Amino acid sequence: MSLFYLSLISMLSFFLALVTLSLQYKHLLNILLSLEAVTMSLFIFLFTLMNNISFSGEMALILITLGACEASLGLSILVSMIRMRGNDYVSSFSSQKC
Repeated sequence: MSLFYLSLISMLSFFLALVTLSLQYKHLLNILLSLEAVTMSLFIFLFTLMNNISFSGEMALILITLGACEASLGLSILVSMIRMRGNDYVSSFSSQKC
């Protein structure tokens, strides 16, 4: 019964992270934090789903590995953007300024 509640909470957190992603997109750091919340809620949901149907957690391990890679790549982009532009505003992204 507790796995049901955990999967319900993870689905709710997934949708709340998507709402946060769609509403707060001014700074790159906000976007990265929202994407990390989406990844973690999907990880928890997959873990509870695989535990419920008695499979091993290889897919959840792959998802958490990809989430860590996504976070490190996003932070490196954030650092390089702050060094080049001085801010992390999404509105300063432009492909015309090459």
